[in-house]
Amino acid sequence: MKPDNNQRHVSQFRRTLLSAAALTAIAGLGLQLAAAGNASADEPKPMLMFVQIADDLKVDTAAKTLRLVNVGQQTLYFSDRPVRLAGHLKMADYLNEWTRKAGKDNFGNDPPNATLSVYEPGQADNMLAVVEITDPRVEGADLVYGYRLIDGKLPEGGGATSLFIDWIGLGGGVGVGFHGVGVGLRGPGFR
Repeated sequence: MKPDNNQRHVSQFRRTLLSAAALTAIAGLGLQLAAAGNASADEPKPMLMFVQIADDLKVDTAAKTLRLVNVGQQTLYFSDRPVRLAGHLKMADYLNEWTRKAGKDNFGNDPPNATLSVYEPGQADNMLAVVEITDPRVEGADLVYGYRLIDGKLPEGGGATSLFIDWIGLGGGVGVGFHGVGVGLRGPGFR
């Protein structure tokens, strides 16, 4: 059965309407990105937080080190409003955030606080401790940090571990345009 002229006009109108909607959406996204790139210094900037997950934790209180045993080789990052970002970094890229390569605001210059969450075997709840972390280094499949205890108590034993690392912003930090995660380049990017 052949469509009549009226059905062809309705179909043509729908295609035109959908094309216009798609172009409007693309143009709107372009304007948002352009506006993001022209943000002033007093506008809020994304502040990224990081998460590392490990199979186990070993604490050396004498050496003041935390060993994330068999740590995931990807470090997750995310931000909240005003600009929501999420993604992950390879370990080498995360470790670069501790160096001058990351810009003036890097973790090496301003060590972050982090919340350590550990499920100790035999315990009903996870144990939380707030620490300042420093000097990360990879040893085999482990990641070792220096630490200073800020609040809480470090676990006596290990277990499934997550490390929630405080934020870092522009000039030190990651994300598309925020040191180019996903594109492999550092640059001014979006603000």
